[in-house]
Amino acid sequence: MTHCARRRGRSALTTVLALAVLAIAPLVTLMSGVSAASAHGFTSVVYADIRAGESGHVEVELQLEYDLLVVSAADAEDDDPLFQDGTAAFEAMDPDAETAALSAHRDTVLAYIADRFTVTSGGAPCPAAWDGTASMTERDGAPYAVLMLDAACEAPTSAHDVTSTLFADDEGYVTGTTTILTYDLDLQTGSAALDASQPSFSTEQSLGERLWEFFVLGAEHLITGIDHILFLLALIVGSRRLREVVLAATAFTIAHSVTFVLAATGVVTLPALIVEPIIALSIAIVAAWHLWGMWRRGDVAPELTLRSGPLGLDRAGWIRLGIVFLFGLIHGMGFASALGIDEPWSWALLGSLLVFNVGIEAVQIAVIAIVFPLLTLLRRRMPRIGMWASGLLALAVTVTGLVWFVQRVLGL
Repeated sequence: MTHCARRRGRSALTTVLALAVLAIAPLVTLMSGVSAASAHGFTSVVYADIRAGESGHVEVELQLEYDLLVVSAADAEDDDPLFQDGTAAFEAMDPDAETAALSAHRDTVLAYIADRFTVTSGGAPCPAAWDGTASMTERDGAPYAVLMLDAACEAPTSAHDVTSTLFADDEGYVTGTTTILTYDLDLQTGSAALDASQPSFSTEQSLGERLWEFFVLGAEHLITGIDHILFLLALIVGSRRLREVVLAATAFTIAHSVTFVLAATGVVTLPALIVEPIIALSIAIVAAWHLWGMWRRGDVAPELTLRSGPLGLDRAGWIRLGIVFLFGLIHGMGFASALGIDEPWSWALLGSLLVFNVGIEAVQIAVIAIVFPLLTLLRRRMPRIGMWASGLLALAVTVTGLVWFVQRVLGL
């Protein structure tokens, strides 16, 4: 291609990108607004750990989002002083004041929890008691209250049922609350996922039923995880051959699978305030890589030349693959945060984690199978429009990733 042709191509591309900025501005605003609360939508996760106590008692450790617990309990039990005290402590970011607010309104907090988190044995309820003490921790950058409850089963049997409807959709604060349950009860250990469609768990539940819950949870996590979906779109739009998108997706899968299992089992840890900004930055970089390639080549509908080399990729292709792999390691930490399982390593836990990961991969494959053929067809039938479409999509993803990066670094 001549120098003049390159200049004309770049001029056309510049015009396209300028128009694209105007076109995607509302979309970026919408996406960044969602991310300000959570990149995965207005959802919440409750973490529950139950274990056998003495004389038929069941020990329950609950971890709940502090601000959500305050507003939900205050609203359900009509306790405005709890709302005032709890909100003031939350805004002051004072852990001691936060736990003091919960303790001062112990009856309200326990009434809310006991009505929505229940343990039964042989069909008979095991009433929960709480001494009012609490501690604070942090998950995904949000303060969580940790409460220890004691459920007394008067006629304990060999099977227990657990039901969780905490922070239900009809409360109007969040949608799609999931309770991640780990248990050491009735001579069994393992984990389960409870949500609105499946709010109960029994220690008599089959292994297949428990694993299916984790498969669905993994699929839902990717579908509702806007940041992971955008990263996947960035991989697709930057791939001009099926071989490229398959290799990129494979590298991403291998990388996030390794750190996902290690992080979920507590072998490696990285604070959310580091993980989340890097995930946002990875979205921007992978999408911008495609934009840079379009700008550097300066042509309207460039076809990537697959030079001879390992797996048919040239130097630029291998650099992109390495970047995808490195960012995949970070995304694995993000996937693991959805579970927050801290139980010791076990085969039962490993099975749950792997099935959760399979659910993620099922959605990832489905997205690739739908989007990539459509984009390829558009590029072949209408090259100019295909170039504009891929440029618009890459630019939208790049800008959104940068906005999220700034928001997460600043803690907005």
